[in-house]
Amino acid sequence: MLTHPVEQNDHTYSTVCLCLTKHTYCSPFPFCQCHMNVSQHLTRCSTAAFSSSVASPLSLESALHSKRCQDGSQIGQHPSSHLPTVYHCHWELINSSPTPFLSRNYTSSEDDFIWWKHIQNERRNFDSYKTTVDRLFQIFPPIPDVVGPSPDRCRTCAVVGNSGNLKGSHYGPLIDSHDIIIRMNHGRTKGYEADVGNKTTHHVMYPESAINLDNTTHLVLFPFKIDDLLWLLKSFDPGENSANKARRANKDLVMILNPAFMKYVHEMWLGKKGNYPSTGFLTLALSTQMCDEVNVFGFGADRDGNWNHYFEILKNKQLRTGPHAGMHEHEVILKLKEQQKIGVFKGW
Repeated sequence: MLTHPVEQNDHTYSTVCLCLTKHTYCSPFPFCQCHMNVSQHLTRCSTAAFSSSVASPLSLESALHSKRCQDGSQIGQHPSSHLPTVYHCHWELINSSPTPFLSRNYTSSEDDFIWWKHIQNERRNFDSYKTTVDRLFQIFPPIPDVVGPSPDRCRTCAVVGNSGNLKGSHYGPLIDSHDIIIRMNHGRTKGYEADVGNKTTHHVMYPESAINLDNTTHLVLFPFKIDDLLWLLKSFDPGENSANKARRANKDLVMILNPAFMKYVHEMWLGKKGNYPSTGFLTLALSTQMCDEVNVFGFGADRDGNWNHYFEILKNKQLRTGPHAGMHEHEVILKLKEQQKIGVFKGW
């Protein structure tokens, strides 16, 4: 039975819960190697169901080969819904996702590094990168604190962007009802609780967008150059000069995005459009590695077509997406919503 998409009506919401199952299989666009772009992948996916075993808990394939929660879900006591008919795309080759976070036991390959170094014209070599990563795991947990999707529970994710379309949305209670709440860059809650909530479990940042975190929030670093990794080291090394200190955070909850995962999202999700994925789009892709249900808030332009932030006054009314394929990313997100892989709350 097909289920209804996410509805938004008088601030009453029905969310889409995407729990894994060992007996249904859905292949979305990242794993269809049909020599077409993402939109075509999603459009050509046909309705089907068949038995299959679930891949590694941390593979993006597993996170998206999913169905809605059954009755009696214990995690968060989220409402049940009818099980959907799953989708199957006819693909030539299944391409699994790399692990999303760096760890002591895994670093990027030299090919991944070569792609990554061009994001901000990194001049240092692969050996310098490896040495820096080795130093990181002398300070930070060798294995990141993350558990992937699972068939025996329904963990929910709210991915909260910073769009001005959140103003007046009254999404706060809905956002706070999720198990994992991911915010980004300068995203803040104080003074905006009614629209964006007040809980945060993970905060995505890079040095230029760093903010103070409490002792229970995960710092998720998106590194774009070796200096970003060195910034993290200086931030938590007691021997460093205080002038180099970064914002406050719990070093035991630090997680570092894998450049290989960034490259994967750029190539497989976006078809190499734009120089590299935006922070918001990377965060969305990352959330599928962590949760069984993903709901997106505060992405895209506001009602007037402006790409502004909910916490600032818009002065320059020009649509700007920087080096990212902003419109294409938005189209992919809408396709994911159409295929009932994520819930999208557009705001106002």
